[in-house]
Formats: sequence, structure tokens, C-alpha cells
Amino acid sequence: MLMSPSEPGPGSLLDRAYLDAVERVDDADEARSRILDAAYEQFCRMGIRRSTMEDVARRARVSRITVYRRFATKDLLVEQVVRREFRRYFDRFLIDIEQARTAADRVVLGFVSSLRAIRSNPLIGGLIAAEPDLLVPSMINDGGQTLATVRRFVAGQLRREQRAGHVPAGLDTDLVAEMMVRVSASFLAIPSQVVDLDDDAQLAAVARRFLVPMLHAED
Repeated sequence: MLMSPSEPGPGSLLDRAYLDAVERVDDADEARSRILDAAYEQFCRMGIRRSTMEDVARRARVSRITVYRRFATKDLLVEQVVRREFRRYFDRFLIDIEQARTAADRVVLGFVSSLRAIRSNPLIGGLIAAEPDLLVPSMINDGGQTLATVRRFVAGQLRREQRAGHVPAGLDTDLVAEMMVRVSASFLAIPSQVVDLDDDAQLAAVARRFLVPMLHAED
């Protein structure tokens, strides 16, 4: 996947996480950060279903009341932990993509690093593998918000490539972005028996063979 700053709406968790990363939003509430750290560790170790607010409070060495003052429900705490992980992913991604020299290289790097970063994340990757019914449906059955958010990122970058003259002016950036995102999302949501998702070289070859040619597809 290929991402870069654009104009996502404020609605979805991914939207907010991306804007946090772009705007370099920091959490100045020390107790809140401590609780989020503890929740992250707790969820990684025990999973979300088996974890309680009391578990998080104990791991954070704060009272249960302190946790509830900052996160009224467990669902809200989970959302904030996952949002922070996506924000960290976007932080890393925006740095990684700057290493690429050409539009084709950016597509390849984006595809490979996205799959690697998400799958290797102890929380998000762990949820996809161990508790997919918690995370995957929220990514694919949310009325298309998550895919639309990422598609906007990709389309924004493709338009930048157009303005720089790196891809054809007639490229349908929204459609190409949609196809790229759906390919990437399918690998995350559905295990492949053909492509080894732990093999960066194989993923790069897939991207060069099937995604890079999309950069030259005009109406």
C-alpha cells in the first residue's frame, strides 16, 4: 500500500490515527499514557477478551477508578490502544516511504512495509491472527470506512506523483488506489497458500508484477 498525507475525513479510527501522526499529536497526560501502555501489554499477553479493566489497572499500578476516569468503558480503552498503534504505524510508514526514489519503488516499498508492519505488530497482528472476529470485521464491515480512509491516502500520493510527472496525467487515481488497497487488505484478512507473507522479496515481486503496472493504466 502507498500512503501519504491527503484530506481524510474525521470519522473512522484510522482517520484519527493518521491525523494524529501527521499533526504529531502527543499525549501529555502521564496517567493516561501509563494506562495505555499497560493496556497494550495486557492485550498483547492475554488478548482483549480475557483482559479486564481491573487487569489493566493492576498492570498500570493505578486504581480502577483512575482507569475509568480516563476511559469510561473497555471498548473505548481498546479503541484508543488500537488507534495509538495505527498512529505509530503511520509514523513509521511516512518515514520509510521517503527512502524510495521512484513512484514504482514507492508502490513496492509501501506494499511490503505495510504488510510487514501490520502483521508484525504484537497487538494488531496478534488480533488478526488470534482474535480476527474482533478486529477484521471492524476493518472490512464498517460500511467501507476503513478501506475508504486508506484509499484516500493512496490516491493522495498518486495525485502527487501525477503533479510531479511521475505517472500519467490520465491515471484514475481513485480507482488505482482502490485496487491497491483491496489487494493489500485481502492478504491481511485472508491467509494465502501461494504467497509467503513473511518473505519480503516475494512480496516485492508480487507488487512489481501486479501493482506497479497499475501506475500506467489510463482510461
